[in-house]
Amino acid sequence: MKKLGSGIPGSSEIQYKESDIDESMSSSSISDDEEEEIMKELADVTFEELKNTRSNGAHAFFKKRGEDKKLKRLNKNRPMEASSKKPVPVFRDVIHAPKKVACDPRFNSLCGDLLDSNRFRKKYKFLYENDLPAERQTLKRELKKCKDPERRSEIEELVSWIDKQLKPDSARNIEAEILARHKKKQREAAKEGRRPFYLKKSEIRRQRLIEKYKHLKASGNLDSYIEKRRKRNAAKDHRFMPYARSVDNE
Repeated sequence: MKKLGSGIPGSSEIQYKESDIDESMSSSSISDDEEEEIMKELADVTFEELKNTRSNGAHAFFKKRGEDKKLKRLNKNRPMEASSKKPVPVFRDVIHAPKKVACDPRFNSLCGDLLDSNRFRKKYKFLYENDLPAERQTLKRELKKCKDPERRSEIEELVSWIDKQLKPDSARNIEAEILARHKKKQREAAKEGRRPFYLKKSEIRRQRLIEKYKHLKASGNLDSYIEKRRKRNAAKDHRFMPYARSVDNE
C-alpha cells in the first residue's frame, strides 16, 4: 500500500513554488509597466515623426557586430571572395582629372598685348619701305620668266597681297589715321577739362570719303574714278529698269 504522506508536498516544496510564482508575477508586472510607458511615449509622438523614423530605418534594431570574419582562399589558385554588401565609406577618395582649358595665344595677355596695327606699322616700318618693294620687284621678274601655270598663279597672288599692304589709301589705313588724329584731339581736350566723345561709324565713313577725295584729287585720278563709279552705278540701275514693250506694227 502507498503511504498517505507520499502525495502531499513538503514545506520546502511549497516555499519553492511560492517563490517561483512571486518571481513570475514580478517579471510580468515589470513587463506590463514597460509596455505602459512605451505606449504613453508613443501616444505623444506625431504621425509625421513615426513616418520619418520608418523611412530612415531608425526604428529597426540591428544586431551587434560580431568579430570580422577573416577572408581566406579555398585554394591558392582562386581569387579571394569578398562580401558585396560592404558599406561604402562616407568620405571617398575621388581623384578629379584636371579641367582642360583651351588657350588661344592671340587673346591671352600672358602671350603679349593685342595686335595694334598702327604700332605694328611703325615698329616694322622697314618692311613697308624696303623689304616688301624689293620682294615685289623680284616676283615681277620671276613672273616674266616663269612658264608653269601653278607657279604663275602663286606669284600673282603674292604680288597682289604685297600691293594691298603697300597701298597707302586703303580703307583700313585711312580709318586708322582718322582714329589716331581723333584720339590726339581728345587727349588735348581732356587736359583742358572738356569731356571726350567717340566717333560714330557714320562719321568715320564720311571722313574716310573726304580723305579719299583729297588723295585722288592730288594724284590726278579723280575724274577717272568718278567715271568708273558712274558706269558701275548705271549698270546697277539698268538691271532694275523695266524693258520697253514690243508693239507689233500691223
